[in-house]
This record gives sequence, C-alpha cells and structure tokens, in this order.
Amino acid sequence: MKILVDGSLGAHTAALEEPYNDAASTTGMMLYSEGCLEELVTEAHKAGLQLAIHAIGDRTMNTVLATLEEALEKLPRENHRHRIEHASVLNQKLIRRMNRLGVIASVQPHFVVSDFWITDRLGPERARWTYAFKTLIQEGVRTTGGSDCPVEPISPLLGIYAAAYRQSFPEERITVEQALEMYTRDAAFASFEEDDKGSIETGKLADLVVLSHDPRNIPPQKIKDIQVMMTLVGGRIVYENTDIMRETERGIQPIK
Repeated sequence: MKILVDGSLGAHTAALEEPYNDAASTTGMMLYSEGCLEELVTEAHKAGLQLAIHAIGDRTMNTVLATLEEALEKLPRENHRHRIEHASVLNQKLIRRMNRLGVIASVQPHFVVSDFWITDRLGPERARWTYAFKTLIQEGVRTTGGSDCPVEPISPLLGIYAAAYRQSFPEERITVEQALEMYTRDAAFASFEEDDKGSIETGKLADLVVLSHDPRNIPPQKIKDIQVMMTLVGGRIVYENTDIMRETERGIQPIK
C-alpha cells in the first residue's frame, strides 16, 4: 500500500524541518495530518500489508518513522519490510532509526544527476545528507534502487552509473558492486521476491539481461554507455539488439 505524505524538492513542497535555502518563506507541506497518517499506517500494518511511504523531506521522515515505530510497538510484526520511497533528506539519527525499525530505503540514484541545484535549494549541510546512499548501506539499512520513471529515465544502468560515479558529495558514492546489489538482490527482497529473482541461481526465474560490457570491469563513468544485447523473461528471449549482437561476432569493442 502506497501513501504519498509530502511533495518534492523541485517544487519546494517536500516537508522540511527548516525553511528552504532558496525560498525562506516555506518549509514545504505534509499531505496528511499526523492523526490521519497514524490511522492509515496502523490499519495497513494491522492488515498485514507492506507499506510504501513517499517521504522526501526530513520533517516527513521524522513523522513517518515515528508513526511506523508506534505501529510496530502496538503490533510487532517480523519481516514487515515497510519501505520509505525516496528517503531523500536525511541525517545520521534518521538513518540509524531506519535501521532499528527494519525499514527499507527505496531510493532513485538518478536524482543525484537531475537535482544538480540541491545545494542552492537546501544549503550545504542538508544537501550533504541528501541521497546518502553510502551511509544508508554502512548503517545496515536495506537500500534498493529504482527509477521514479517517468520523472527520471527508466534504465537501471543510468541509476547504477549515477550511484557509482557520483560527483556531488562524493563521500556518498558507492561501489559498482553495491549499486548492482541495490537493483538486483535488494530490489527483489524489497518486493518479497527474493526466492524467485534478484540473482542467477538454480530454481529462480531466468529474468535477466545480457550486457555489452561487465559494469564491474570498466570505469564507472562509462556504465551509462553500456548496451543491452539481450533480455530474457522467464527464460524466453523477448529482446535482441541485432546490431550489437553482430558486433560480438567480431569481438566486443571497448567503450570509448
């Protein structure tokens, strides 16, 4: 069950604890009162549903985590896998709270590229804690990668590129291997599908792609240029890039 709790940083509608750096008259907006949100979350949790809660601003994150904590105290539930979609503006305390509650961070790494204005919007301190992928992973928060398409490009390769070749606040850059995990094993776990997909293993669905290059063996900045040669769904070929397949007959050329 998805709940949209605040807006976006681009529109100055994500709910912040302090005013926007470039719009001092606003702190954004919450779309639910705390009481209404508590009722929704409690009833969904009680019904055994997995929650996917859109929360971007740090004020929203505080409110959502407090609401989830209360629901889990009233009705403890193992393996709930509640998710926060975006989990954008964070701090160390919020991240550790997510880990303690077992909440999944569902992030969209391409925002790092498109939100090039983030320091102007939030100021350097809050911007440093925005899209804090490395800290999330280091603190033990299960972190899964997505696109937020159609707002951002749908290609997982562009998300992996953005996470592993991060130029703004590079202290939050992650390894290519970590980025791949976010889009495969961790993504499957976040949707309760880890027994069926997320890795190439006997007994799992053969949902996979064949790439022109191994993203682990090229410079991270080149990952965005990798081409999909073939796509299989359930072991059946549903897409072939015939041009690139012909090139493989002569040997794949390095990405320039």
